[in-house]
Amino acid sequence: MLGNFTYENPTRLHFGENSLEFLKEELAHYGQTVMLSYGGGSIKRTGLYDQIVAILKEAGKTIVEDPGVMPNPTVEKLYEGCKLARENNVDLILAVGGGSVCDYAKGVAASAWLDGDPWQTYYVEGNDPATDLRILPVGCVLTMVGTGSEMNGGSVISNHTQNLKLGKVFDSRLMPKFTILNPKLTFTVPQYQMVAGIFDIMSHLLEQYCSNEDDNTSDYLNEGLMRSLIHSSRIAVKNPQDYEARSNIMWTATWALNTLLKQGKRQDWMVHMIGHAIGVVTNATHGMTLASVSIPYYKYIMHSGLHQFVRFAKNVWNVRSEGKTDEEIALEGLASMEAWMREIGVTMKASELGVTPDNIETIADATVLGGGFMQLTREDVVEILKRAL
Repeated sequence: MLGNFTYENPTRLHFGENSLEFLKEELAHYGQTVMLSYGGGSIKRTGLYDQIVAILKEAGKTIVEDPGVMPNPTVEKLYEGCKLARENNVDLILAVGGGSVCDYAKGVAASAWLDGDPWQTYYVEGNDPATDLRILPVGCVLTMVGTGSEMNGGSVISNHTQNLKLGKVFDSRLMPKFTILNPKLTFTVPQYQMVAGIFDIMSHLLEQYCSNEDDNTSDYLNEGLMRSLIHSSRIAVKNPQDYEARSNIMWTATWALNTLLKQGKRQDWMVHMIGHAIGVVTNATHGMTLASVSIPYYKYIMHSGLHQFVRFAKNVWNVRSEGKTDEEIALEGLASMEAWMREIGVTMKASELGVTPDNIETIADATVLGGGFMQLTREDVVEILKRAL
């Protein structure tokens, strides 16, 4: 392990098919007014909304409704939520839904009492909330897995006017205070969204894995999580109601991006940066934007971190190394990953998501540059996008 770090994660998790029973207990720690944030209404169709409202009423809470959080939360929705929270003097934001709702709730929690523009302050400039700023507590009831937002400080917001989709990783003050993780709540998610979430998890793992030169404990943990995800995903796509597979996927998603695996690591988030840019231009599903560029990206940077791609091939995909060069081993590992991606049904071509030769330059302009083994230029991004079509 290289470098120095401080590790802290204050989120309390309640996991299992009876975990919703802990919600009333958690609510007792917060004030009277709860802002109930959720998406397009699926929680009403499944009956979860009625369950949540009943628990809130039993706990004697005043409910402020905040529906309509979209899959890629917009800056306009962020402003709307801030106004709602401030005018109602909200004591707790309860996010019910997938990662987008959790992301949005954290953005509102950090911004409701901010004297200034949260988009510019947090997402563009990357500032942290002032130490004396009132920050609202957030709780989550998760219905779709993938983002890991239920146990981290991340918040991604889209600004279509500026053609930007930007993430801000807030400090531990913005991590959810508690999260309810009931795998059965994910059973009603359409298979397309389930598979997109599965690849989002894999991408989180890869972006923390494909970096550094040292022998790092985080990489051993990461390899175990990747192997578990691959195994469980194959079961879940055949039988989405398999509780064991869905519970393992949910638990892996949480640990994939709750800050544990990044300790002592340089990280590479370029797949996400390119995926975000595709998403803001096309409004495509997040996990599918990542899938569409992953194989072209990793083949593009492979020689800059060949040792890690060889390790990935051997330890995650069981590639045999006898009689093969390092390049052959690494390419076989990526071929195994590509075969798995096709098996579970993710989008393999960016053109299927609305990327065209005509908007590649626009997407490249919207991509925040960085990298791990290789620091990308705008020209590199354009070339990767061409290969992803």
